[in-house]
Amino acid sequence: WSRRVVGNGCAAVFASAREVARASVGPFEQSWRSRRASEGREMIRFILLQNRQGRTRLAKYYVPYSDTEKHKLEHEVHRIVAHRDQKFTNFVEYKTHKLIYRRYAGLYFTLCVDSTDNELICLEIIHLFVELLDHYFSNVRELDLVYNFHKVFVITDELVLSGELQESSKKVILDRLGNLDKIEG
Repeated sequence: WSRRVVGNGCAAVFASAREVARASVGPFEQSWRSRRASEGREMIRFILLQNRQGRTRLAKYYVPYSDTEKHKLEHEVHRIVAHRDQKFTNFVEYKTHKLIYRRYAGLYFTLCVDSTDNELICLEIIHLFVELLDHYFSNVRELDLVYNFHKVFVITDELVLSGELQESSKKVILDRLGNLDKIEG
């Protein structure tokens, strides 16, 4: 286990070299991600968690966007997803990509993926993410996401890394999170 200072000077504990590499994204990583995205490889473009009012509770981008583009995307995605009739599917064509979303209680979980990605796998990723949040926070609520956003980002990073599914086992992810909690606590 190693300790490293990240971002705003806070010390973070990492379980492996992979997590250290994940925390430090430099210009090379940025160009690699944009190059991989432009090559047409299948990947998740971004993950959004939004409430019914359109407030974004989690935004994780795996391709580079400017702040104005991000704000515009979040607004457009909420407008599309929130006003869509429930009798339609949870898949929407969005520009040259697809939005796959699911509503749990008052939150919309949305993935933007390439148009060739399998929609059912993406729905399973969303469902696994919700199960992880629900188990970790024991009956998760929107306020858990707001006040423990750093934990939500750790859970997201354990599930999806660089726009691709990192781990699909709920037990393995929860074990990793438990180990991190033991070290921090």
